[in-house]
Amino acid sequence: MATDQKIAINLWFDNQAEEAVNYYLPIFEGSRIIKTTYFGKEGHEIHNMPEGLVMAIEFELLGSRFVALNGGPVFTFSEATSFIINCDSQAEVDYYWDKLTQGGDESAQQCGWLKDKYGVSWQVVPAMLSDLFITQGREKAERVMKAMLQMKKLDIAALQNA
Repeated sequence: MATDQKIAINLWFDNQAEEAVNYYLPIFEGSRIIKTTYFGKEGHEIHNMPEGLVMAIEFELLGSRFVALNGGPVFTFSEATSFIINCDSQAEVDYYWDKLTQGGDESAQQCGWLKDKYGVSWQVVPAMLSDLFITQGREKAERVMKAMLQMKKLDIAALQNA
């Protein structure tokens, strides 16, 4: 299937690609699996994956294409790469935060960052956040930054009132 999106995001899992995709799909409305490929006999001496195991799943979340790959334990996720979810309301911030932190880790994160149960980093942020930094003047931006640095999950009203 051809796509207009020239760059797809590849997520390297040990062996949880299918589980992770099935976790993400119901969280993001309108998401879908595009195609699934499986390991065969060819290359077994290199990848050591059992024949019939999901090799990769191409899927879409909110219009963005991803590939979940079962690549083995060679690589893991880090905060150096994260996915930003721009939210239009506090209810949307709360929704994504609650869904993605289930089984994940929010304890070591701040400023809207979290790690889901697979170790993938997400930033759940109000879409209007950049306006508070850019259009409200330097003093307001500094107050917003100070308030934000005290938060894990971002609170839109508290940021606006800063």
